[in-house]
Amino acid sequence: MNMTNSIIEFRRYLKRRNYSVHTIKNYLHSIKQFVVWVDMPIEKVTYDKVSTYIDHLMKKRLSVQTINSNLYRVKAFYNYLHYERQLPISVPVKTNNRLRTPKPLPQFLRDEDVKRLFKFVKRPRDYAIFMIMLRCGLRVEEVANLSKRAIDLKRKRLVVYNGKGKKDRVALISDDARKALSKYLKLRSHSRVQRVFLVQKGIYKDKPISVRGIQKRIEYYAKKSGVKVSCHRLRHTMATQMLNADADMVTIQDLLGHSRIATTERYSKVSNVKVQRDYHKAMRFITDESLAKQLVGDYKKFFTEEKRLLVSNHIIENSSED
Repeated sequence: MNMTNSIIEFRRYLKRRNYSVHTIKNYLHSIKQFVVWVDMPIEKVTYDKVSTYIDHLMKKRLSVQTINSNLYRVKAFYNYLHYERQLPISVPVKTNNRLRTPKPLPQFLRDEDVKRLFKFVKRPRDYAIFMIMLRCGLRVEEVANLSKRAIDLKRKRLVVYNGKGKKDRVALISDDARKALSKYLKLRSHSRVQRVFLVQKGIYKDKPISVRGIQKRIEYYAKKSGVKVSCHRLRHTMATQMLNADADMVTIQDLLGHSRIATTERYSKVSNVKVQRDYHKAMRFITDESLAKQLVGDYKKFFTEEKRLLVSNHIIENSSED
């Protein structure tokens, strides 16, 4: 088998599947690493050899998620060779090769941490970037790719084009985020570049700021303010704050662009003020004898002798049908 040609054909296959450039790059990197490591033709690789490869990756101290991602991509390559190219080759990567992944809860900022962070953010551009992540729930890639045509300040909304999974969605803009964005847009250079956020100095001045550029800015402010924060933590904070403000779970899912409600439900386990309120309200009711007596009285008023008789007859009739 000509490995170079096979990888090139696999790359074309991924392009036909409409995978993003970033995703294709990750697939090819994982496959090349695996091919370089194995000391035999890939069609002769066995389940045991894959297990040895996992040990090799673990010795490199890669995270569980990174190792599983590598295995998933290698398996996809084998599936392509077997099912698409119809080659007589078995798939040595099995489901039980996957490592058990920990499920850490999303990290978020407390209200005092948010105030402390933004106290140090003086540049209107940076302030607007962080406010959009905090209030609109955009991912860092979505902020970097945000275009002027996607923003509607009058209707307080913006459109995220080609978000994660190449999906579009509408995000809403809060009053404070709109104020920050308006202030920046007034000061923004009159560059014809459609991207909203631009580099402000240096040789790349007036060019769109990159994802890494935004990450470096938040790393700078994290160090300056002493607040442990990242771009994604601002997004987590938005979700947690909305949940604590009694926002519906489906609403949060829609705003964040989650494809599965289970992903959004993870936030319900994180410092959920609503849970605390419901708990203490219930406990006050349980421990207050006067409220408990009132409940018993209301129960007796509702279930009169006539109603109890009707319920009893209904139960007897149903049991006889069974």
